[in-house]
Amino acid sequence: MELEDLGGWKRSHTCGELRRADAGKTATLMGFLHRMRDHGGVLFVDLRDRHGLTQVVFRPESGGREPLARAAQIGNEWVIAVRGPVNPRPAESLNPDLPTGEVELDVRELRVLSSAAPLPFQVNDDSNLASEDLRLKYRFLDLRRPELSRVFEIKHRAAMAARRALSEQGFLEIETPILVKPTPEGARDYVVPSRVHPGKFYALPQSPQLYKQVLMISGMDRYFQLARCLRDEDLRADRQPEHTQIDLEMSFVTEDDVFAAVERVYVAIWKECLGVDLATPFPRLTFHEAMSRFGSDKPDMRFGLEFSIVTDVLAKSPINVVANGAKAKDGVGVALALPGGAEISGTQLRKFEDVVKEAGAGGLSFFKVLDSERARMEKIFPGALCDEFLKRCGVKNGDAVVFTSGPWERTLKALGVLRTMLGRTELERLGLLDAPPEKQTWRFLWVREFPLFEWNPDRKGWDARHHLFTMPNPEHLAILESDPGAVHAQLYDVVANGVELGSGSIRIHRPDIQERVMKVVGFTPDQLHEKFGFLIDAYRFGSPPHGGIGMGIDRIVMLLTGRDNIRDAIAFPKTASAMSLMDGCPSEVDAATLRELGIRIG
Repeated sequence: MELEDLGGWKRSHTCGELRRADAGKTATLMGFLHRMRDHGGVLFVDLRDRHGLTQVVFRPESGGREPLARAAQIGNEWVIAVRGPVNPRPAESLNPDLPTGEVELDVRELRVLSSAAPLPFQVNDDSNLASEDLRLKYRFLDLRRPELSRVFEIKHRAAMAARRALSEQGFLEIETPILVKPTPEGARDYVVPSRVHPGKFYALPQSPQLYKQVLMISGMDRYFQLARCLRDEDLRADRQPEHTQIDLEMSFVTEDDVFAAVERVYVAIWKECLGVDLATPFPRLTFHEAMSRFGSDKPDMRFGLEFSIVTDVLAKSPINVVANGAKAKDGVGVALALPGGAEISGTQLRKFEDVVKEAGAGGLSFFKVLDSERARMEKIFPGALCDEFLKRCGVKNGDAVVFTSGPWERTLKALGVLRTMLGRTELERLGLLDAPPEKQTWRFLWVREFPLFEWNPDRKGWDARHHLFTMPNPEHLAILESDPGAVHAQLYDVVANGVELGSGSIRIHRPDIQERVMKVVGFTPDQLHEKFGFLIDAYRFGSPPHGGIGMGIDRIVMLLTGRDNIRDAIAFPKTASAMSLMDGCPSEVDAATLRELGIRIG
């Protein structure tokens, strides 16, 4: 078929725009042929652009046979332009599920702008999706799917809402560099060779961390940007080698000031994108509270299943396997009550033990709280100790209780995995597991006061738990070198429905404290100044106290659109092996380029 150009035609409306009030107008629409139906010589075409669908009709009695004959030769995803009057649909063919479903365009003229080769998968069928690898290879087709294109409309609206909320609070949007000095910030850097300076390399930024701190030292007071962050790390569903975060920093602030500013951003995004009013201020838990109550530093608060700490009770048990973990240094005994759990089979309760053991716990014990089970309970908790245990767990007849003991964090995290698994069943019962985002229950919270350091057994030294630039709690400065494991910091995460959406801190602004923190993780003074000298120098010329946060907009959009994979919120994502199937990167570089850069591949 002969293809045409626009020939002076201009689109008058998008494919999601026409309504009953437009009946009687002449409209020109342009888009992709989404679907065609032949009703006995009358062709009905759903024409699609990113704004929506409009039904256009080819009738020989009104538009003539020539447009009808040409339309019969085109197929899905061909690009066409049509012109004709907008008519009300007959009552029997109204489509209440479509915003344009009360009207149709009666085609009088047709231009075929572009043909489409046979498709590797159908764009108009979300019920039978092709494999993800195939969709990523042809990502330009995948993005045409209305369900997926809506994700990027939401992402745009979320970004604009964040920009407005921050601008209204006096923040300035400032760009930080993409080619930066390689610095150890947690993940591996992507490095870029310098042609002008042979043998030297730039890094791509893992985050704007150092530069936004320098902006505060520069007197910018309140900064934000939608920053690209690049990290060479192993991937998972909510992680990509490159992602975007809403990044902000503020001078002369405490945690409360940062929390208030950030909450306004989330309120604006959720209102704009879902029409949902979030309640503020968000609840706050310390890391210790979150772990002790829920076994997670990002707990889902939409359901209960709260832990009971029963370390002292378990330590008194005559059964060594129960008592020893609670008696150990840094040991904890923890129990989880299961309301109505006496109905759960013993086989299923034993499967729960497999869950927590796989997650790192030493084992799991359980009771059904029934009179017939009393003798079994008293073998583990004799006499009054049994009553104390049941009282501490808050159980009643007909419930069940599971409990375990061992090293504090590992044991709590393992039981937290079971809590999350059981919580999915509770969410399903409440009708929330698959509820659309606008009907979802949203539970935000802050988790704060994380440990500053964690022990690295491989190198037998301390690592920063988040990053190296976080101010220790003032009362812990005295033990910074003598007991690093006990040092907590002004670190905080914002969490929604069990998903961490952002992480930040009040920053170190004094060179003496920064040098002490670096020394704990093993930096010599020379290494410190070689890696971070420009930041230390900046501190010395007067640094206001400051703090901030980075919030992953891709994860935010994943929640806003009810997706379960962050790749759906990124236009051109990488696979789990950090490859782009569409353009074939990473790829080899030709020999001439390598010679110019002074690089030899070993």
